[in-house]
Amino acid sequence: MRVGVLTGGGDCPGLNAVIRAIVRKGVQEYGYAFTGFRDGWRGPLEDDTVRLDIPAVRGILPRGGTILGSSRTNPLTARDGVRRVEDTLARHGVDALITIGGEDTLGAAARLCGEYGIPCVGVPKTIDNDLSATDYTFGFDTAVGIATEAIDRLHTTAESHMRVLVVEVMGRHAGWIALHSGLAGGANVILIPEQRFDVDQVCSWVTSRFRASYAPIVVVAEGAVPKDGDMVLKDRTLDSFGHVRLSGVGEWLAAEIEKRTGKEARTTVLGHVQRGGTPSAFDRWLATRFGLHAIDAVRDGDFGAMVALRGTDIVRVPMSEATARLKTVDPALYAEVGVFFG
Repeated sequence: MRVGVLTGGGDCPGLNAVIRAIVRKGVQEYGYAFTGFRDGWRGPLEDDTVRLDIPAVRGILPRGGTILGSSRTNPLTARDGVRRVEDTLARHGVDALITIGGEDTLGAAARLCGEYGIPCVGVPKTIDNDLSATDYTFGFDTAVGIATEAIDRLHTTAESHMRVLVVEVMGRHAGWIALHSGLAGGANVILIPEQRFDVDQVCSWVTSRFRASYAPIVVVAEGAVPKDGDMVLKDRTLDSFGHVRLSGVGEWLAAEIEKRTGKEARTTVLGHVQRGGTPSAFDRWLATRFGLHAIDAVRDGDFGAMVALRGTDIVRVPMSEATARLKTVDPALYAEVGVFFG
């Protein structure tokens, strides 16, 4: 059997660990051959492949990013996309395709499998941790650790100058990174996409913090939206999945805080720093287990399935179910951390 592998969407720490586990177990235990497709769905669309065998995956476990490359290419909107993918798989004798990605990459895989019969198995990847069928996605733990370290460092400079520091973290629809890193880093305000925020309330918390002789840290997810306005965007262009490129709410909020409170405010946008670098131990562990179980799903012919973490077990769930809705922060959970605001 020949198995194809691709990594789509935004890169994240742990992708190489998945690839390594798939290839090692597939070759050593099942005698499979592998074809890597470059840059997500662009690879099978344009017949762009890379050698994928045991020598190719040696030493990649601690490396960030992905040796296969990634992109936000959508095969379902590309001209003759489905036919081109089918032709490429047939040309290389690929019997099954393991797709590693988030809601968009796996959503495309679910449709290609369910509607067109292309045999796919999914592996969940996103730093946002917003796929509903798995307790955690790899990449999230590393992103939270990076954001938390940044917040820790910003406390000292905020207090030295007695200014407000607004930290913008990733999170389009879900505020998991903001919530976890903000709580772990001792932020005084945490703003998430699931709850529209009141700028006046934020300013009240900031003022309260200054009265206690401390400089406040405000953590805001890039997808957070003010109560009386629209999403703040610097760039309104769309990617192939119809998503706007986020960023801008941090700078806008800092300007509003400074204008309304008279306190100096600065913004730090962590951006792609959260995606980069070596994966945490947890992400290496989880990504490796996902890879091992994904190749088992291929062996069993369980196409249309995605591997997922439930408790400490790796289970299989339908990809269509996993991508049907996002896992967002529960209002009750967000309310728990409210005691630390202000």
